[in-house]
Amino acid sequence: MMTEYKRNRKNQIKAERAIILALREAGGSASRKEIRQLSIDHEFEGLTYDLVFYQIQGKKSAYTPFSFDFNFGIKSLYAVGFIEEPQRAKDLVLTELGSQVDLSKYPTDEQQFAIDSYWEKTIELRKKRKMAEEAADSKGEDDSQSSLETDIQEGSDNLDVDWKSQLLAQLEAFSPAKFESFSRLLISKMGVRIDKERGIVRSGDHGIDGFGYYTSDEFRTSRVAIQCKRYTTGAVSEPEIDRFKGVMDSFNA
Repeated sequence: MMTEYKRNRKNQIKAERAIILALREAGGSASRKEIRQLSIDHEFEGLTYDLVFYQIQGKKSAYTPFSFDFNFGIKSLYAVGFIEEPQRAKDLVLTELGSQVDLSKYPTDEQQFAIDSYWEKTIELRKKRKMAEEAADSKGEDDSQSSLETDIQEGSDNLDVDWKSQLLAQLEAFSPAKFESFSRLLISKMGVRIDKERGIVRSGDHGIDGFGYYTSDEFRTSRVAIQCKRYTTGAVSEPEIDRFKGVMDSFNA
């Protein structure tokens, strides 16, 4: 029997905190599905599979109460500046504030005021939009053109073609903590699931070391030993590579 998930303000706050914790674990960017899974894997704020996917039978179909708190929570976190503006079918992105804020005090009175103000404005805008749509329908107007938005330009012919130099310069400018956060995100995007026991620990050599799993298909999961270091000058030496091979062998990865 699945554990019942109840919708209340306490659980709403837990869901919002779990979203931020999962984004931090993922390196600052993750899909909604990945955030749910990370929250379950690490049991952030006490969340489990049973709680996240607990269903209630409605009049027409079953629904998951957690999904309501999860989706509303995303908007609330945007309202307080913890995540960038959510985009449909795109990853959620953590802001600098969201990566550093003390969640034990969330929400403060100031943060709660920002959340309440956001929802008041959102509700008011929806009311005005509905009234405008009803007025347009009554006049038989076709307002389809008004809903179109100009596509954002994704590139420019004037961009520096030497993107590798730009990338290296940016990586060198990262603080150790920022570099490790970037590395964690990169590893996550590669499809590696970090072992929640061994996981990733911040090291003193401007890199991260960890252990995880990569599923290449439905029938095969490989162990992955991870070492990420930043070398500002020169190439990685052969002794360094040999040392990592030894560590990798010790993990049977």
